[in-house]
Amino acid sequence: MPETRYAKSGDLSIAYQVVGDGPIDLVFIPGFASHVELTWEMPPMAATLHGLSSFGRVILFDKRGTGLSDRTAGLPTLAERMDDIRAVMDAAGSERAAILGLSEGGPTGMLFAATYPERTTALVLWLTAVGPPLEELDEQTRRSINWFDEYLGENWGNGNAMRWLVAGAPDDPATVALLARYERNAATPAAAQAVWRRVHVADARPFLSAVNAPTLVVAHSADPFVPIDAARWTAEHIPGAKLVEIAASGHATWDLSHSPDLEIIEEFLTGTRHAQVSDRVLATVMFTDIVESTKRAAEMGDANWRSVLDRHDRLVEQEVTRFRGGVVKTTGDGVLATFDGPARAVGCAKAIGSALRSLGLEVRAGLHTGEVELRGDDIGGMAVHIASRVAALAGAGEVLVSSTVKDLVVGSGLEFEPRGEHELKGVPDPWRLFAATT
Repeated sequence: MPETRYAKSGDLSIAYQVVGDGPIDLVFIPGFASHVELTWEMPPMAATLHGLSSFGRVILFDKRGTGLSDRTAGLPTLAERMDDIRAVMDAAGSERAAILGLSEGGPTGMLFAATYPERTTALVLWLTAVGPPLEELDEQTRRSINWFDEYLGENWGNGNAMRWLVAGAPDDPATVALLARYERNAATPAAAQAVWRRVHVADARPFLSAVNAPTLVVAHSADPFVPIDAARWTAEHIPGAKLVEIAASGHATWDLSHSPDLEIIEEFLTGTRHAQVSDRVLATVMFTDIVESTKRAAEMGDANWRSVLDRHDRLVEQEVTRFRGGVVKTTGDGVLATFDGPARAVGCAKAIGSALRSLGLEVRAGLHTGEVELRGDDIGGMAVHIASRVAALAGAGEVLVSSTVKDLVVGSGLEFEPRGEHELKGVPDPWRLFAATT
C-alpha cells in the first residue's frame, strides 16, 4: 500500500496517496465515501487503482468529511471540494493532470476542469452525471432519493449500503464484514447521509459548457443510481464530450475483469489499451494431504474411505471459500489451492486442520508465495513445486510455510516456530521453513 500523506486545504488536512509512475498524472476523485488505506482491501477499488496506475501516476484522496481526511461541520460545497483537488495536486508536485471523477466525485471534477483549464489535461466522468436539484425533480424520484437517505441512516456500517452501490458483491460473511468495516471507517451514518444529500443539492449544470478539456463520459446502460438519459444529457452539454455506454445493470461493478470500463478509460487517456493480463500471477499456493491415508484406506475399505474423502473435500472447499481462496484441484487425499493473501492462506490451513479432526483425520499443509503459471483450470511453475516440497516435509497436524510466507505476514499477529534449513528436491539453495503456531 502506498504511503498516506496529508495536504493542507485551508485549515483542513486532506489524506492522499500517490501510486504508479506512468507518463501522465491522474487525479482520482472517489465516489460517495472512501478510505485511502482500506480501499486497497476492497477488490473492485484495488483493481481500479492497479489498472489506472499501470499507465499513469495516480493521485487518490479522501474528500473532506470522509475517510482519513478532516471532518467538517455541515455539507462541504463543490468549491471547497475543488480546493481539495488543487491542494493534493500541489502536495504531490503535479502541475497538470487528467481528472477522473467516479460517481459522486464527478461534479467536483467538472467544476475543477472548468475553473482550472490550465491544470486539466482531460476529464473522465465515470458512472456520474448532472441533473436538476431535488426540488425540481418529480415526486416519485424525490421519494426514492429520500428513501435511500433514510436507508443510509439506518444501515450504514453493516455492509448493506455498499451492496446497493456495488453490483455483484458476493453474499458471504467475509465480504459483508469487509464492506461493513469499510463503511464504518469511510464515514459515520450522518456523514454518509450528508454526502448523499450533497448529490441532490448542488446544481452543476451551469458550468458544463465551460469545460474545455477533452472529456469522456462512461455510463452503464441500466445504472440504478445514474440514469442513462442523465449521462447522455451530461455528455451532450459538455463541448466535444465522448459518451461510451456499457451494457451493465449495476452502478459500480465488483468484478472489473468482466467489464471494459478501465480499458475504455485507458484508451481515451493514452490512445492505446494494455495487452491482456499475463498468464502469470502472484499467489500463495497451499498443498494439504491426509496423514497416513493409505493405511486408513486399507483399514476402512474402499466404500467407507470414499465417503470420508467426499466429506473431506466438502469441508476443505468450504474453508478455502471462506478465506477467499480457490480450489485448483483435489489430489486424491488432499487439495491444491491458491490465495491472493498469505495471511488468509495460513488461516485457512489452520482452519482445515481443525475442521477435519471432526472426521478423525490429521492433515499436513505446506505453503509458499510466488509467481504461478495459469494453465486453464490448473497452475504450474516453481512456486507450485516449492509448496509441494514444503508440504511433504510437514508433520501431522502441522502447517509448514516457506520463509517468503513468514516474511510477508509480519505484523499480522501470526506466530511461527523455526524448522531449520532444508534442501528442497529440484529447487536451488537451502530454504528456511517455519511452522505456524497461531
